[in-house]
Amino acid sequence: MSETTHDGTVAVTAPPSPDEGLSAADLAAKYGLSVSGARPSLVEYVRQLWDRRHFILAFSRAKLTAQYSQAKLGQLWQVVTPLLNAAVYFFVFGVILEADRGMPREVYIPFLVTGVFVFTFTQSSVMAGVRAISGNLGLVRALHFPRASLPVSFALQQLQQLLFSMVVLFAVTVAFGSYPDLSWALIVPALGLQFCFNTGLALIMARAGAKTPDLAQLMPFVMRTWMYASGVMYSIPIMLADKPSWIANVLQWNPAAIYMDLMRFAMIDGYGSENLPDHVWAIAGGWAVLFALGGFVYFWKAEERYGRG
Repeated sequence: MSETTHDGTVAVTAPPSPDEGLSAADLAAKYGLSVSGARPSLVEYVRQLWDRRHFILAFSRAKLTAQYSQAKLGQLWQVVTPLLNAAVYFFVFGVILEADRGMPREVYIPFLVTGVFVFTFTQSSVMAGVRAISGNLGLVRALHFPRASLPVSFALQQLQQLLFSMVVLFAVTVAFGSYPDLSWALIVPALGLQFCFNTGLALIMARAGAKTPDLAQLMPFVMRTWMYASGVMYSIPIMLADKPSWIANVLQWNPAAIYMDLMRFAMIDGYGSENLPDHVWAIAGGWAVLFALGGFVYFWKAEERYGRG
């Protein structure tokens, strides 16, 4: 279109746009556009996550390999670290404070080592989850993939690390007279339930850590308090025998204590069912389902916000 101005020149004007007056939402609908990084439906999100399963596994293995790559002992630190912690706790709580409370030494030492290894599994999953998004912003901003891949892969990394360390845990248990029997088969469902719980908790902490990176500085204190309240170094029923029963029940029902006690029951002769709370497997399954499903949905709801800002 053209028109002549008062000075004789010709001005060319563009024809009116067919999209003139349409809002951004109307334009997107008209041309089939979608928001970049928009959150998919929950079912679609699960499908995308399953499609990335090979990436999740490879990423967890790479992280595990790189974790101690600068140390001379390399992957042996996966075993040495919890063993050193167990030795320190045995000296402080078993020798100085006598937290074993009459528990035979051949029971107490495997009891303590199992507790340290199993609690470390949860502790490491939480700490890795806190930094899963905030510590990998370059990856999050550069590539499009379901962000849940990161906390899930970190939880899987901690599971692989625990399985590597289980060889030493088995050796300690056998050295103190608890030999393999049918009860050791319970290790598999106990670890499976704990992994589901840890993964859900890692997803929750990943979302929280993405919003508040300083949470990574606070969590060591929270985890230390949780460890002392979970009976890693002492038997909750024995230590709290003179206290109101509800206190011992609350501490025993917390998930960290539940999964430690299931592993101890499975592996240690002399640690019988009288040391377990009622309906222990139902409680363990309930914690696993609650956190795995709840944590996944909680993380998914903020999918489009990760890496922004």
